[in-house]
Amino acid sequence: MQLQWIFAIHSFFLSIIIIFQICLAVGLPWGSASMGGKFPGVQPPSMRFVAVINALLLVSLGIITGVKTGFLFPKFHSLGEIGIWVVVAFFGLGTFMNSITPSKIERIWAPIAGILFLTSLWIGIN
Repeated sequence: MQLQWIFAIHSFFLSIIIIFQICLAVGLPWGSASMGGKFPGVQPPSMRFVAVINALLLVSLGIITGVKTGFLFPKFHSLGEIGIWVVVAFFGLGTFMNSITPSKIERIWAPIAGILFLTSLWIGIN
């Protein structure tokens, strides 16, 4: 039961970041809160494409987490056992990078990345 709650928390916060990336991709003017604030406002087409790639990557990380917990594609659980450590490393690095970004507004992502790091670590250990 506890793993279900941890996965639900992880999925909730991951969804927030995925939605943010989709919003960047469709042209919402939130560039200051992404990529170190290098592209304030609406991002240029190349960075909007990067936002699409980021969203797809995050969905993939969510699938890996779901596989590890057994809630998605249980036949591939052994791959989840390995893949979860990629997820843990990704969100560990993300927490660090969002903490040191020159963009003050982008630092709002550090606690969310931290929650994703801790929940993925919990899932990895269990």
